[in-house]
Amino acid sequence: MRRSTPTARALRRTGATVPCALAIGGLDPGGGAGIAADLRAFAAAGAFGCAAVTLLTIQSTAGVVRVRAIPTREVSSQSEEVLLHQRVRAIKIGALGSAENARAVGRLLAKYSHVPSVVDTPIQPTRGGASLIAAAGLTVLRDALLPRATLVTANLAEVQALLGAKVRTVGEAREAALALAGTGPRAVLVKGGHMAGPEAIDVLALDGEVFELRARRLSIGSVHGTGCTFASLVAGRLARRARERVDHETLLDAIRWAKRTHHAALRRAVRVGDGQRVLMLR
Repeated sequence: MRRSTPTARALRRTGATVPCALAIGGLDPGGGAGIAADLRAFAAAGAFGCAAVTLLTIQSTAGVVRVRAIPTREVSSQSEEVLLHQRVRAIKIGALGSAENARAVGRLLAKYSHVPSVVDTPIQPTRGGASLIAAAGLTVLRDALLPRATLVTANLAEVQALLGAKVRTVGEAREAALALAGTGPRAVLVKGGHMAGPEAIDVLALDGEVFELRARRLSIGSVHGTGCTFASLVAGRLARRARERVDHETLLDAIRWAKRTHHAALRRAVRVGDGQRVLMLR
């Protein structure tokens, strides 16, 4: 039986205490990706969204023009303040901008290891030449941050950057998910949106098992902020559902729910300006 997500109105009416989800990532002034997308996804999952900014961008739905990383001390201070005073029940990590920021966020996840974390791995934007993390940050991302994650999500290009191996088939995606899981995170989801075929097949390695999450492939062109949104839907769901340690079924349920919700949003993608369309969450 599918459980519904409490609406904001219902939560206000009952006076319930609402859990928080914290996004640590970049600011997209166009609103399609980054922490703006994270906050919409948290709300859709029924969690109260908080955000710590790691990098500032000049971008829109037409692409990324320029990126500037926020000083690491400020990233840490933003995050610690929220974690100290609010009921953060899940953390989502997005673009980090620098090796120093990646290292600091890795330390943060180690300190708050009881809080489930979803690490998205944006490295290069779909449109625009500006990198979302310095080249030196890739090693830190792989060695100091990913091992501390509850779930890592990566598209095919990101898997290649992290492992040095191309992924073109579902079989290769299974091998890549297991290889990344072997570096330490509890679960890895290799997203199959860029593979060929009538279905979009994501491959999930979780607690030593491998699952294939399938959905009909949609012919909708390029949509902005899909990776941010998916990872944040998972984190928001975990914030609502998790009590103490996230068990196998709770994590699997959160990922499957996010897949369904994300796929439905893709069908409703809208145009808000030039370039790519964006996701609308109900």
